[in-house]
Amino acid sequence: MSNPFHSAYLRGSFGSFAADMRKMINAPEMSDVKFIVGEEQKVVYAHRCILAYRCEAFRTMFAQRVLSRDAKEAEVPFVLSDVQPDVFLAVVEFLYTNCVMLSRDIALDVLTSAVEYGLDELQRMCVDYINSTLTVESACEALQAAVTYRQTNMKDKCLAFIEGHTKSDMLTIDEPDLINFVREWAHVNSVVLDKPVPEIAKDVICELRLFLLSPEELTILEAENKKDNLIPMDKIAEVWKFHALKKPSGIAAHLPRRRKGTRLREHHKYLNFYHK
Repeated sequence: MSNPFHSAYLRGSFGSFAADMRKMINAPEMSDVKFIVGEEQKVVYAHRCILAYRCEAFRTMFAQRVLSRDAKEAEVPFVLSDVQPDVFLAVVEFLYTNCVMLSRDIALDVLTSAVEYGLDELQRMCVDYINSTLTVESACEALQAAVTYRQTNMKDKCLAFIEGHTKSDMLTIDEPDLINFVREWAHVNSVVLDKPVPEIAKDVICELRLFLLSPEELTILEAENKKDNLIPMDKIAEVWKFHALKKPSGIAAHLPRRRKGTRLREHHKYLNFYHK
């Protein structure tokens, strides 16, 4: 027969709890520790017990002050000059509420802080956000962060994003910028995988639309290419041939086609296949 008086573990409203905890973030009232954050030396107020019991790094930081016999030293604010205030406040928000407000402007930096403070759940949240908001402009930097912090899932997402978007007509980027992003991506992975840059990039390079480049841009690309052999010389020679004859021939139909973000150039009038 079951006991009608057995114990039960009941949960209250997490939303209201988080909302109440959020009121304590950077609130001077009843705070017992101050941080001077960033180059602008923004003052951030906090509560030692919350930070210490939520994060081992803060526990260690505060313990060092407790061991000090100098009472005045114990009251001195902690100076964190190498982190942006918005980034630090995002970390504090997570520690107080187990939630965080992220944006593209701070997500990578919050990930860096999460790694430094050993906050695994915050790392996961940052990675999920970054993976879901990748752009052509952010993908290479995100890839570098993924490699640095050994975030395999994020690295795979960035690689797939970069490879996939080199094939798209709807990509809102000009080709020289795309080439630069691919070059950055190839160099990062060359180091990680210990393979030559041309080998890393070979499947992506065939999707770059070099025919969209002006002769001046092609000259610059050729000079850069001498440093890493990113692009096979026969592909560059094909483009020079086009500029001489004003007629692309014997190539895949999409390679002379403008993307959505392609800046119009004089020679594009000789390319019959372009995005409108």
